[in-house]
Amino acid sequence: MNETHAHTADNGSSTTQHSTSRPGSLPLRRPAQGRMLAGVAAGFARSLAVDPAVVRVGFLVLALVGGAGLPLYLAGWLLIPDEVTGESLAGEVIRSLSGQNS
Repeated sequence: MNETHAHTADNGSSTTQHSTSRPGSLPLRRPAQGRMLAGVAAGFARSLAVDPAVVRVGFLVLALVGGAGLPLYLAGWLLIPDEVTGESLAGEVIRSLSGQNS
């Protein structure tokens, strides 16, 4: 839950405004720094405020136990926007294809 608090000075004017939110509430993006492959695990880790190794182990366990880890990682790679460009890989492909068709 996000809450915004305004502090009022003695003269009645508003001085500062800051937002308090839960830890790890950063937007989900694939970071440029700290990647091992495509940055999916690092992006989830940053967004959830956990160690990237925990997320990587989670993907590995999902891959070994039920086989879902690899498809989930690939879906993240396609759908999670890159931190630098702000666009997902799927979005870039769709944009480039629509540019060719017009």
